[in-house]
Amino acid sequence: MKQIDMYVDSVYQNIGGNRQEIQELKAEMKGHLLEAVYELKAEGMTEQEAIDIAIERFGGEKEMRSIVGQLFHAQKTFAKWILITAMAFLIIGGTLLGSAIIKERKMVSVENSTFNQISQMIENQESISPSIQEEIKSLVRNKDNITSIKIYNLRNTKEEVLEYKNQKLNPKWLYSNYHNESSSDKWEMDMGIKRFNDFIFMSLLSGIAIYWTLFTIWAIINAYHHKRLKIGWIMVFAFFNILGYLIYYIFGNRTANFKGA
Repeated sequence: MKQIDMYVDSVYQNIGGNRQEIQELKAEMKGHLLEAVYELKAEGMTEQEAIDIAIERFGGEKEMRSIVGQLFHAQKTFAKWILITAMAFLIIGGTLLGSAIIKERKMVSVENSTFNQISQMIENQESISPSIQEEIKSLVRNKDNITSIKIYNLRNTKEEVLEYKNQKLNPKWLYSNYHNESSSDKWEMDMGIKRFNDFIFMSLLSGIAIYWTLFTIWAIINAYHHKRLKIGWIMVFAFFNILGYLIYYIFGNRTANFKGA
């Protein structure tokens, strides 16, 4: 029925998107319209009357074109923003991770330098005088990755000769506490330090998990619109992410070329 074909073509006129998906939707709409026409003709109407009523029940050409256009636009926008959000999490997570690693290296460098300086200062001392203690405190003071320094005299049943706590503390939730220790015949030194290790690890896992989930959702939406969504593809997307989608894409192109040959 030419009028039905013209109506369906007019509804999908200027609709952008996957050609195969559009052709399948047009065929589905045409099938529903023809089914309605045959039912109306069976009730005693002429073919023209049946066609006019069937089209009217679908909402008319302009209204259906508007609805289909909005639907395609909403689908594209939703999928697009999911992909953008996934990539944003990946980029932001990678940037934060890189910044944290650089800061962590600087902190370790400061910590090692301070530790070595104090070790050299006390190495040949028979006792730690008040002036040396002040010098040690000045080395530790205002270094936000060193939380404390303790020095013990091992020749005197591990007598504590110095304890200094750094008052400059950054948010505790950001760091994990560790200790750097060393000992000689005379002295044992215990330096309290803070590290980014746990924060970096948790941030990395969280960022990857959010990105991985959003990308998988985006891939599933695309497969659904292409009418190729199967449990197997969902598993491929979930386990292999971008690599899985590339396999899906290449497999889809080869199938289309094979059908077109």
